[in-house]
Amino acid sequence: MKIDVNGSATFASTGGRDFDPSGNVIVFIHGSGQNHLGYMLQHRFFANRGFQAITPDLPGHGQSDGAPLTSIEDMADWMIAFMDAAGIERAHMVGHSQGGLILLDLASRHPDRVVTASFLATALGIPVNDYLLGLAESKESKAIASMMDWGHGPTGHRHDHTLPGTSHMLFGARLMAANAPGALFADLSACAAYDGGPAAAEKITCPTLCVLSGQDKMTPIKAGRALHAALGGEKVEIAHAGHMNITEQPFEVNMALRNFLQNA
Repeated sequence: MKIDVNGSATFASTGGRDFDPSGNVIVFIHGSGQNHLGYMLQHRFFANRGFQAITPDLPGHGQSDGAPLTSIEDMADWMIAFMDAAGIERAHMVGHSQGGLILLDLASRHPDRVVTASFLATALGIPVNDYLLGLAESKESKAIASMMDWGHGPTGHRHDHTLPGTSHMLFGARLMAANAPGALFADLSACAAYDGGPAAAEKITCPTLCVLSGQDKMTPIKAGRALHAALGGEKVEIAHAGHMNITEQPFEVNMALRNFLQNA
């Protein structure tokens, strides 16, 4: 569906179902250079299991208009504006990678809007090396190729997908290329600049879950464990998953989320 957020047309996937904001809502927040398609196997799963699932494209990503946002704090503010526009008062919220940083900031400043917070393949902070930033700024296609390489574990590199005929890395590259030019550089720059994670984690009081990946080269599992130590809550580790665990090991991610939400 499309709605107006801050004067720009915003697309949000609802998993192929009609969306009722008064129901049991789960909001997914995508990562750097991503869009709603990265969560395809999550929002369809939950939309068909009693949840009102919704996954917006941030400005300049996927099918959403507007200029890409340049800070994690602005992205968190935009998510609140999106929830207001969609009529969502409170929701279970899930953030992958950069989306986890957005969720950290949002949940710390707007605790009344978050029922539970789930953090997938993320950390208290996500440093970005200068080489990748330089590629994202001037050679975006090479930056995307590098991220697809680093972002997948052995399963992804073998193209051993749970959906027959699908390649993790080719799917991810096409997904990222569909965003507005400059969106990836804006996202990575925002991640590199964000240092508010530790302070934000101290303020979060809702139930939390961290789903971490043993083969993650972009947010190594030790960084995810530090996030969990700061938050408390529950933790699930998927030893054979890379950074893109939502597409690489969707069954394990979905089971971790469902078990958490059933008991929260």
